[in-house]
Amino acid sequence: MPNQLFRIGELAKAAGISERTIDYYTKLGLITPEKRTLKNYRLYSTETLTTLERINQMKQEKYTLEEIKDRLERWKSVAEDPEVTDKLSQLEIQIQRLEREVNEISPLLEGLKPNQARAALTNILPKGAACIESLQILLSHFTPPM
Repeated sequence: MPNQLFRIGELAKAAGISERTIDYYTKLGLITPEKRTLKNYRLYSTETLTTLERINQMKQEKYTLEEIKDRLERWKSVAEDPEVTDKLSQLEIQIQRLEREVNEISPLLEGLKPNQARAALTNILPKGAACIESLQILLSHFTPPM
C-alpha cells in the first residue's frame, strides 16, 4: 500500500470525509495531489491519507485550518519522512492536550484537602516521571552536547 495512489473519491472514502472537503483542503494548500492522470484526474498518495488523519485530529483539538496549515508546513520543513513528521505532530498534539488538561484541573486540585492532594500526586507521579524522562530523551537528540 505504500505506493498506492487514490483518486479523489477513493481518498474521500478512505479518509471518511467528503470530496468537497478534499477539494477545499487542496485549494488551501493543506494537501497536494501527487500527480494527475491523462484525463486530468488528481491522484493522491498514501501520505496524503496520513495528512488527512492528522488534519482531522488537529481539528478535533480545536485548531483552525490556518494553524493546521502552519503546523503541517513546519513539520514538513523539519523532516521529509512522513512517518517522522506524523510522529512529531502527534507528539505536539498530545503535549498541547496535556497542557490544556493540566490548566483545567489546576483550580480543582487547589481545592483538595492535603491528604487528597498527596493521593492524587502519588497516582500521577510515576507516569509523570516517565513522561518527563521520555521528553528528556527526545530533547537530548536535538540539543548539542556542551
